[in-house]
Amino acid sequence: MVRILDLFLSGIAITFLSPLLILCILILKLTGEGEIFYFQQRIGLGEKKFKLMKFATMVKNSEKIGSGSITLKNDPRVLPFGKFLRKTKINELPQLFNILIGDMSVIGPRPLLEKQFYFYSKKDQKTIASLRPGLSGAGSIVFRDEESILSDMDKPHDFYKNNISPYKGYLETWYKDNYSVFNYLRLIFITIYVVIFKVTSAEKLLSPDLLSWDEFRK
Repeated sequence: MVRILDLFLSGIAITFLSPLLILCILILKLTGEGEIFYFQQRIGLGEKKFKLMKFATMVKNSEKIGSGSITLKNDPRVLPFGKFLRKTKINELPQLFNILIGDMSVIGPRPLLEKQFYFYSKKDQKTIASLRPGLSGAGSIVFRDEESILSDMDKPHDFYKNNISPYKGYLETWYKDNYSVFNYLRLIFITIYVVIFKVTSAEKLLSPDLLSWDEFRK
């Protein structure tokens, strides 16, 4: 049922958003470095690797300079139009095509780089790999402002590994344990809500029984 909803919702979204997608393609072609799409290898369902699709927002070969695979707030590698795309999350919209072809779902764990995937415990790796990765999900909702959090850290990769990944694993385990069409649809509406109203500390919107990040780390 969820796969049918993925096909239906991604197809409707692509049709409805096609004027915006075409406009972004034209602007990207005429500005920055002329790159339109950015493809990056991620870990998917069953640990199968796939090419994640985004609008290009950073300079070429950005993963080899600066903070590498982690993007920080006000990252100098981000191009001017790319800042707008990232702030509005429009840069993520090409992933609708990943959903359409079956690499991703609308809701699930965010698809991780291989390096980041191994930051997680073996148990959490198994949980994450058992779910189709999502455009949004429990971890994405709670860590909507992850770039800002990491920007305040001297060693962002270490902080992600030691602090963020364990809690994200906890959130994705909650989603797997409570997997249902109802929760799938509910997380879609929660995603829209937190983006519009810029909500932080959104874990209680997922479930009042979930520990906050601070509680989890005690």
